Amino acid sequence: MKLQDGTLKLSGGRVLAWSEWGAADGRPVILCQGAGMASAIPFGEQAATDLGLRILSVDRPGLGNSEADPEKSFESWAADIKELFDFVKANQAFAIGFSQGAPFALALADAGLVDGVAVVSGQDELASPELFAMLPDELKGMVSLACDDPDRLEADITGMATADWLWQMIEGMSGPEDRAFYASASFAPLYRNALAAGFSQGAAGYARDTGLAMGRWSFDVENIKQDVQLWYGLKDTSPVHSPDFGATLAKRLSRSELHQIAEEGSAILWTRADAILRRLSESQR
Repeated sequence: MKLQDGTLKLSGGRVLAWSEWGAADGRPVILCQGAGMASAIPFGEQAATDLGLRILSVDRPGLGNSEADPEKSFESWAADIKELFDFVKANQAFAIGFSQGAPFALALADAGLVDGVAVVSGQDELASPELFAMLPDELKGMVSLACDDPDRLEADITGMATADWLWQMIEGMSGPEDRAFYASASFAPLYRNALAAGFSQGAAGYARDTGLAMGRWSFDVENIKQDVQLWYGLKDTSPVHSPDFGATLAKRLSRSELHQIAEEGSAILWTRADAILRRLSESQR
């Protein structure tokens, strides 16, 4: 399908870019993409239209066509999306956070900008004491660096990361089910194009996102009052998502529903898109 692309010049002068599909006049759904991704790999196109949802896949600053923000934080991201909501005249809105996009989606809920969130194969707050103890040693080292010396972590990642490097990382961390899906002839070009777009300005945008997501989050998930749907496939082998498939996160949230799907991996954003969108559309503040 052909996507609609949009840009908005923010009050501070930066450009925010997105791709969209679904119901043109529907309730906005901000898609917070996975690590290093920009543009979009559409999902649930017919369901979005039928449910009256307008999915906007927003490039985070420094990725794709969104201009870099040297001060990017969860709070600045929420401020950017607030301006986007004002631009599209949103009265009710939702967010989806896929993989590394999860904390960015939850930040929108913390800021009171959305009525519900779907976290899909989402990166958990790995620096929280409960989860940190479950991590493999190598990942513990990265998370500790994100907490103790985030500038160094960003510099290290900026110096080595490329779209091809991240693609190899994703393939290497994926189990057989996800590898077969992501590397398929129909999907791999879309994923690799999304990564190429994400790194079109270099690696700094991805590096900042990684530091934000891996360190202690600047908001408390316990304070989020909106419905949060957590979707995890139990065959997801990525160590940077959630070591207990959202169980701890579900307990920390005030209003959550945990969906753990035994036969699925991390690709459930595409394989279970209709169910995810349908349940999200039922969320109430």
